[in-house]
Amino acid sequence: MPTLRLALCQVNPTVGDLTGNADRVRAWTRKAADSGAQLALFPELMLTGYPVEDLVFRRSFVAASRAALHRLAADLADDGLGELPVLVGYLDADGPPQVSADAEPGRGARNAAALLHRGEVVATYFKHHLPNYGVFDEDRYFVPGDTLTVVRVGGVDVALTICEDLWQAGGPFAVARQADVGLVLSINGSPYELNKDDARLPLVRQRAAEAGAAIAYVNMVGAQDELVYDGDSLIVAADGTLLARAPQFVEHLLVHDVELPAAPATSGGATDLADGMRLVRHEVPAVPAAPTGPAATGGIIEPVADEAEVWQALVLGLRDYADKNRFPSVVLGLSGGIDSAVAAALAVDALGPRRVVGVSMPSQHSSEHSRADAEELAKRTGLDYRIEPIQPMVDTFLANMSLSGVAVENLQARVRGVILMALSNQEGHLVLTTGNKSELAVGYSTLYGDSVGGYNPIKDVWKTLVWRLAKWRNADAERLGETPPIPENSIGKPPSAELSPGQLDSDTLPDYDVLDPILIGYVDGDLGRDGLVESGHDPAVVDKVLRMVDTAEYKRRQSAPGTKISMKAFGRDRRLPITNRWREDG
Repeated sequence: MPTLRLALCQVNPTVGDLTGNADRVRAWTRKAADSGAQLALFPELMLTGYPVEDLVFRRSFVAASRAALHRLAADLADDGLGELPVLVGYLDADGPPQVSADAEPGRGARNAAALLHRGEVVATYFKHHLPNYGVFDEDRYFVPGDTLTVVRVGGVDVALTICEDLWQAGGPFAVARQADVGLVLSINGSPYELNKDDARLPLVRQRAAEAGAAIAYVNMVGAQDELVYDGDSLIVAADGTLLARAPQFVEHLLVHDVELPAAPATSGGATDLADGMRLVRHEVPAVPAAPTGPAATGGIIEPVADEAEVWQALVLGLRDYADKNRFPSVVLGLSGGIDSAVAAALAVDALGPRRVVGVSMPSQHSSEHSRADAEELAKRTGLDYRIEPIQPMVDTFLANMSLSGVAVENLQARVRGVILMALSNQEGHLVLTTGNKSELAVGYSTLYGDSVGGYNPIKDVWKTLVWRLAKWRNADAERLGETPPIPENSIGKPPSAELSPGQLDSDTLPDYDVLDPILIGYVDGDLGRDGLVESGHDPAVVDKVLRMVDTAEYKRRQSAPGTKISMKAFGRDRRLPITNRWREDG
């Protein structure tokens, strides 16, 4: 049986950076060649980054993507890497955008993959299954392909597929079986959500069985706006055996020798097959010789605990948002509470303490322990710590306006927001807001106050998970012999906005152990009132919570972006009208 040395290049592109992404392909192709690879593959839409959203509609951008692809093929040859076949995702089009007046049926923008060899584009493939759920809007942007591309590489027939093709039964993988291929390449831009890695391996095994072939699955790593990609690239044999698996949340070159069946004697050209797809065959005339010496083994990285996985996702999401948007630093308010403490610890892990500014903004209602906890966190993490008392500013407002009750509480939060934005304007920081998903769900925040900011690292994290993350991060620091970043008092004390005397979150909200399961059922699970009550929740509490969620949509619509880690993040996944009279209680 032939053996192919595969190099899965799990890398981090940036949307719109065609030159930088192409340079990344060249650099990682060099690493693949140095490892003796005979076939290298890169993620979905590698050249443009993913998702490109409405950039698809700009014909100039599509043309630039196609030009960058051909330039990359030539550059790889000039680099002395032309003999190594390289599969790379890019944006293509065979007609006007579907939204234009001159659109043509069955033609338009394509989510494409190209195999580059000896300075040329030797084969292309257009994604067949286009996802249109959750964060995906690919039916809006792309036209589906109807042809499976099979390339003979090193005596093995190799089928090309893209991401969603693997998540749906039938189509390319069914045709791959009919084509009798030995290997299916799957290039992906599959966003992370908690426990998705647990679903990924069984799914790849299902498709290996469907195709009767081994699968090499390479996934993007890095972050794009709210989305974060975890990598977790893997290779599975035709019988479902896991051969190699890459780590999550880091760039990685996974190199592995795979024994594959020799290609049968077949003719080239196009063939019509079942499932409404055609088959087109190509051949790469030669690949680098098989390396001598021991076989390359990529190893198998075992999954980590949920808290570790989420923490890595949040760190990567914040780091890439700051770095790719060229923010030199971040600033956030430090209240001494759990949310700001976790957000600050994430920021320090993502950017380092020199790029994080934490500001304590005490009022007359701020407790001594809250001020002490904020200072203690700053000492533990080494971030730039500042104190800006807000009471004189609040008093100036109150001397000129007649305010009371909630208006005074919100005034304090808005003064804090003004301070943070002023520091941002003066010093160039990205302002981080620190409201958790539970607070966002029920609208427990002050618009233009504690909700102010350009990014929210814990936007998609339920309050109960915030506590779990804090405990995990401290325990991990102790395991490594480091100082735990989060003060124990911030973890253990009852949560409070401290905007009025003796105020606690529980004055307004159910305990979070009660609240979060209702919210998870309603927001993530789309359960209605009856379903929540049948699950055992108190009807009166359910009614109260659902009213709060439904009436807070206008706040969520104005909230900062934040890293998605759940199956249904606000903004990206869950889209509801602001003006909406439907209520679950009738």
